[in-house]
This record gives sequence, C-alpha cells and structure tokens, in this order.
Amino acid sequence: MPVSMHNNRMHDGGHIHGGKQMTGTLFGYRKSRVNLAIQENPRCLPMLVLELSIQTGKLLQDMGLGLVRIALECEKKPSEKIKLIDEPIWTMYCNGRKVGYAVKREPTDDDLKVMQILQAVSMGAGVLPGESAACAAAEGELTYMRAHFERVVGSKDSETYYMMNPDGNSGPELSIFFVRV
Repeated sequence: MPVSMHNNRMHDGGHIHGGKQMTGTLFGYRKSRVNLAIQENPRCLPMLVLELSIQTGKLLQDMGLGLVRIALECEKKPSEKIKLIDEPIWTMYCNGRKVGYAVKREPTDDDLKVMQILQAVSMGAGVLPGESAACAAAEGELTYMRAHFERVVGSKDSETYYMMNPDGNSGPELSIFFVRV
C-alpha cells in the first residue's frame, strides 16, 4: 500500500513547522554505537545512514529521561557543491556536550535486513531477534526505535529532523540538527 507523503501544518501546540514527514530509525546493539537511518517512507531504501558515536543503550537511557537534542556539525567548504546530507563526517553533540563524530555510510546488508524487518512498522520501539546468542551476549540486544520525523530545511547548510510524538500533545522527544559552519 503506498504511503502518502504530505506537508503537515499543525495547530495549537501541535507539531512543528510544516516540513516533510520522513521515517527515522535508530537501531543498534545496546553496547555498540547507534545507527540512524532516514527514509522517505518505511518501504523505501534509506536516503541517509549515519553511525553515531554514542552507544545505543546510552541514547535510549537519555531519551527516557526527556528531550534529547543531537547537533551534527561539519565544515563549510565553499569550493564544494555537495548536498548537506551527503557530507561524509560530522562532529556530534548530544544535549550540548561534544560526544565524538557521526559518519555517513552506505547501508550494509545488515542495515537493509533491519529495514526489511521493520517495513510494516511506522512507529515503535523494541528488540529484534538476534542472529546468535554469542553476539547478543557480547554486544547486547539489537534494539530499535522508529518514528515519524518532520524534516525542516532551513537553508542549503541546515536541516532539522524533529521526532513526532504520536499523541500530538507535546513537542519532539528527539531533535537532530544538521548544520554546516
């Protein structure tokens, strides 16, 4: 079934700015780095896959405590004409603290397997069945969180992805800012 893509202007304390709705998936083994995949809808290939320099378990813990803001910064190179989301490496900040780097990469077979398993999931969180007990013991469970994100383009050098709450009562729990400086 095709998924309708539409601009969604909310009212009275609803969601954000009228950007384009996207699907965002955070996934990874609890003791490993978290991956972020952005898709136009749950059934298409990711347009962006980033490996973030924060452990999956730590990010989930921080989100359980409240609002999480991730800022990804890269250096502006006037001689290069590259789309913002095609930048290869980012300095990463989480709630104002520098936590390392985020690296853009091509989706692996394992990433695509996760996307395929979650194809019917529009939003939710949970644990995916593991490949082996040894891997699960070493790296923890393979966890995921999938949600609708509203993509707001500020300029050719800034984009923001706001995670949308299904209840519509509060703002985003997670915001991801991409900026070239």
